[in-house]
Amino acid sequence: MIKNGTLLGKEQSEETEHISETPLEAESETQIEELNTKTEDLNNQSENLELESSESQTAKSQQFTPVQKPSRNKLHIFLILASIFLTILLVSFVSFTLINANSKTIISGVSIHNFDVSKMDKENALKLVKRNVLSNIPEEIKLTHGDFETSIPTADLNISFDISSAINEAYTIGRNGNLLQNDISILQTLFSNVQIEPSFTFDEDALRKQLEDISSKLPDRLIESSYYIENEQLILTKGRTGSVIDVDKTLASIKQKIKDLNLKNNIEIITSKHSPEPLDIDKIHSELYVEAKDASFTQDPYSVSPSENGIDFAISIDEVKNMLAEEKDEYEVPLTILVPNVTTNMLGREAFPDLLSSYSTNYSVRDRDRTTNLILAANKINGMVLMPGETFSYNKVVGERTISAGYREAPIYVSGEVVDGVGGGICQITTTLYNAVVYANLEIVERSNHQFVPSYARASRDATVVYGAIDFKFKNNRDYPIKLECSVANGTANFQVWGLHTADDYEVQITDRVTGSSANAIYSEAYKILKQNGQVVRTFLLSRDIYKRH
Repeated sequence: MIKNGTLLGKEQSEETEHISETPLEAESETQIEELNTKTEDLNNQSENLELESSESQTAKSQQFTPVQKPSRNKLHIFLILASIFLTILLVSFVSFTLINANSKTIISGVSIHNFDVSKMDKENALKLVKRNVLSNIPEEIKLTHGDFETSIPTADLNISFDISSAINEAYTIGRNGNLLQNDISILQTLFSNVQIEPSFTFDEDALRKQLEDISSKLPDRLIESSYYIENEQLILTKGRTGSVIDVDKTLASIKQKIKDLNLKNNIEIITSKHSPEPLDIDKIHSELYVEAKDASFTQDPYSVSPSENGIDFAISIDEVKNMLAEEKDEYEVPLTILVPNVTTNMLGREAFPDLLSSYSTNYSVRDRDRTTNLILAANKINGMVLMPGETFSYNKVVGERTISAGYREAPIYVSGEVVDGVGGGICQITTTLYNAVVYANLEIVERSNHQFVPSYARASRDATVVYGAIDFKFKNNRDYPIKLECSVANGTANFQVWGLHTADDYEVQITDRVTGSSANAIYSEAYKILKQNGQVVRTFLLSRDIYKRH
């Protein structure tokens, strides 16, 4: 606009020059100069306004420049530094990852049962942990209860730690995820540490039995009321309040000690007080009472049910209860044996249809005392039945040979000499029975030969007994009961073994021979030969014996 004003002034000047010849020329020039002056002033003012406006804008621009231009610079610097940092971080991450990926050792910060295995390979870690675990398992676990002390051998408990699995678990830390997960796990473990507890096993049943046994040995143990039979008397005893091991809690305590490898210090036994159960006479009677059972048999198929003696109080239950009213530690109740009407030995031959063997020896009927002894011994054995698996004892069946039992003095061997002794001659019954048993192919359990070869038997075919010292025993090794029958009459002592034949029975032969002799001794041996269908199946050595010469 100002510029347009300036141009207008020039046009006016040209017009003035064109009319200068008019009378108003001077006045017009003056007006024009004034107009030009004003125009210049306006132009100067405009320029000043533009300058002021420019300066104002410059000032404003200068006010915002400290925010805009430095922000761009810092962002640029930040981006550069971030890029450098990320590069360093990436390089470090890759280096860290590669180092750990190629490592063959357990990472830092890992312990197994408080044993640091950091930076160790699996083999050395296994050796370290195993050595330390074993060193913390003593030979005995010591237990205490007040002043009472005992111990349990750790060998009996078969304690075993699974150290190999713990080592493998330790080794997999920092290796069981992707690269980033593994690195994070490694760093976390480095600063927070990882404790691995290896699993373990031990024989809890063995420990439980040990604790139950120890409970019965505590000095202040609980003593339960009890009863037992002695010499046809029922002995009742009152119990006593005492300590009982809490097996479950004590076992749990020991288990924790094993886990912590803290077995070298004494472990307190956990107990509780218990009172004994009172004597229950009705219950005791029901447990004790047995009704007598008669023997029986069947023939199709053959079967024998042996007799059984019964037992009962010899006085009434009320009388026994009244006895307990008296304060005593022990009470004696008389018992009575109930005898069956039909004993096993009463079963006749119809229950034992087959004769398995028979054997006889001869004696002098003129020696009445000796004959009496033979009859007494034979009568003790005659009719006896042995069930399958049962063992016969000559001394137990015949009993002690005494004058009161009816035995008489007759010649016996004592220290190499013939002297009179009570029960002399009964070894002839033993010898006769021995041979009958061998022919029946029964199992010989115990047999001894005489000092001298007896007159009624060959060498190695005899059997002697001495009450309380030497016995003759055999076992019924058949599947069916056997019955022994013995007779002493008319100079012959005879034994028969009855039972039930089976398809696999053998024919039995006995051979004996003198193998050598000297001025003072005779040497002999005997064999049992088993045959089937006339053919020898097996041969057994019965005995090798040495006899003194008369």
